[in-house]
Amino acid sequence: MQLTSPESLIFWTTIIFVVFFILLRKFAWKPILGAVQSREESINNALASAESARLEMLNLTASNERILQEARVERDALLKEAREMREKMIADSKAEAQVQGERMIEQAKTAIAAEKNAAMAELKSQVSTLSLDIAEKLLKNELSNKEAQTKLVENMLGDVKLN
Repeated sequence: MQLTSPESLIFWTTIIFVVFFILLRKFAWKPILGAVQSREESINNALASAESARLEMLNLTASNERILQEARVERDALLKEAREMREKMIADSKAEAQVQGERMIEQAKTAIAAEKNAAMAELKSQVSTLSLDIAEKLLKNELSNKEAQTKLVENMLGDVKLN
């Protein structure tokens, strides 16, 4: 067999390939497979962590939506309570103003009645004083002569007997 013949080239190529394959298997195959497996594990871990992060983001999004909804409900409740308090305060103020207005009207009526009674008493007092003054002057005029006095006394005696 000659080394340059095509059959010997195939033979030697096959032997070199087998030796190269055995050397690769013994020295390089395990580190390459280990690197591929570690790479596969890191990719799987990255995919798993990405999936868990996605699920966590979904949970956080749902949680945020729930918190936002609760905040909206609480805000609506606070606004409703504030409106109710405002309406109650307005109603209370109106009622108090109504009561105070009625009280002021009653006080005004009482004051008017008191002023009216005082004016009437004053008027009666002035009328009686004036009447007494007029009667005194009339009696002085009537009783200035003796004849008129006698006639007046007789008329009064006649009235007393009739009654």
